[in-house]
Amino acid sequence: MTKEAIVLSNDNSISEIYIDDIGDDHMFTGLETPMKVDAFVMSDIEKKEKISDLFGQIMDVMGMDLTDDSLKDTPKRVAKMYMEEIFSGLNPNNKPKISLFENKYQYNQMLVEKDITFYSNCEHHFVPFTGRAHIAYVSSGKVIGLSKLNRIVQYYAKRPQVQERLTNQIAIDLKAILNTEDIAVIIDAKHLCVSSRGVKDDSSTTVTSYYSGIFKESNKIAELQNYINK
Repeated sequence: MTKEAIVLSNDNSISEIYIDDIGDDHMFTGLETPMKVDAFVMSDIEKKEKISDLFGQIMDVMGMDLTDDSLKDTPKRVAKMYMEEIFSGLNPNNKPKISLFENKYQYNQMLVEKDITFYSNCEHHFVPFTGRAHIAYVSSGKVIGLSKLNRIVQYYAKRPQVQERLTNQIAIDLKAILNTEDIAVIIDAKHLCVSSRGVKDDSSTTVTSYYSGIFKESNKIAELQNYINK
């Protein structure tokens, strides 16, 4: 049997990576979520109808009786859930509107919002990974409403994701919004592709981080860790 390969280009070099060799390993090809150029030509209503039809076909192939009262509306429910809930972050129209405020209190220390709960889905197997995000920044003159930090996390989490990309997307967006390099993002998550299938390890978690500006300094990292672990 011929092995299916993915060809990656990185710094003008090309290498073949075989899908069977990747297995359960995390892999992502860039900062941006992979999207087709015509991703938004079809309306949300049309997408829901298409997803419902295709998911019904999947259920039929698996041998499920779609005439059963419990199952007959499942394809429509899945389509609605995909478009309006767990993958709503794919649509840039759903990005939260952000308002900034003057830092009138002249607060120039780090501000930490910790234990932001999120639910996302691994783009490799479309099973959930869940966890907590911790965000810290130092104001460059503007501050952001605390709830907006949560909403930014949720926006990027609500799409097929890889934890490393999720961490970077949140951090880079906040750097642009707040006009500061002093940003830190830490994510601690549990992956069902590890705990419910594959190696079936139910105790491990994955931690990823992004540090820039003053948060590259060891004393600031230690201070942040102290706040998070309290």
